[in-house]
Amino acid sequence: MRAALARFWDGDLAWSWRHTPVAMLATFLLITLLVAAFGAPWIAPHNPFDLATIDLLDALKPPVWLSDGTTKYLLGTDSQGRDMLSALMYGTKVSLLIGLAAVAGAMSLGIVLGLISGYAGGRIDALIMRVADVQLSFPAILIALLIDGVARAVVPGDMHEVIAFPVLVGAIALAGWPQYARTVRGSTLVEKNREYVQAARVIGISSPVIMFRHVLPNVLGPVLVLATVHLATAIITEATLSFLGVGVPPTSPSLGTLIRIGNDFLFSGEWWITIFPGAALVLLVLSVNLLGDWLRDALNPRLS
Repeated sequence: MRAALARFWDGDLAWSWRHTPVAMLATFLLITLLVAAFGAPWIAPHNPFDLATIDLLDALKPPVWLSDGTTKYLLGTDSQGRDMLSALMYGTKVSLLIGLAAVAGAMSLGIVLGLISGYAGGRIDALIMRVADVQLSFPAILIALLIDGVARAVVPGDMHEVIAFPVLVGAIALAGWPQYARTVRGSTLVEKNREYVQAARVIGISSPVIMFRHVLPNVLGPVLVLATVHLATAIITEATLSFLGVGVPPTSPSLGTLIRIGNDFLFSGEWWITIFPGAALVLLVLSVNLLGDWLRDALNPRLS
């Protein structure tokens, strides 16, 4: 294990990271946000969603550096008396979980369809790519809204909060698979004509085994870069849907839900209720985007 880590640290990717200050800063920022988000149950000052610990008399407290601020609530409180710092930690966790799950879903579906399209060719290729082209002609947020609306219309109203998380993940995943499919298809078209694929065919290995055991590992590089960039897009899409009121419920809010709740108080003087969640969302998306841009350049042999 130690030898493997040493080889990685001495490799080209680690060398590029060490000599790219923006990538190092983005990594530090992202790790900080990840620790704050997934460590929220242990390091958050309060549990903002435990009704037994919320006091309405503490509602709309300003941040600690303002005249009426208190050290009990460093970033102030919202209209319900919930600690904003703790709410940011829990909200960031929800946004990250939805983003990661949506990217995993879109990547899995896109890889499978891209491999089938590129390897099979013919009518199957034409059908899958035309579906992808049609979907790409619509904004991802519109497709996600459509899928979310259909799911909510089919499911009874008292089940909306229960299905909110999986429906949101599925909507974002179904809106994002075409990019993966097109990327994997392009790489598969090149790989299927290589000698190792021809040799596998000659000795009688089945097409599914060739696709997933031999071709797939050689097309994952661009997919991983795309997934890093898509994570930021998925988080923004989730925040947009939650801001529009069709995302996760207020009982387990994401950053988008917190921004929507705080938007009602923005012009009444309680600016911190929406500014802090907005700033956390910007920092999260910015760090992921910067890491994705660096990874794309580091793995591009033409830029080496």
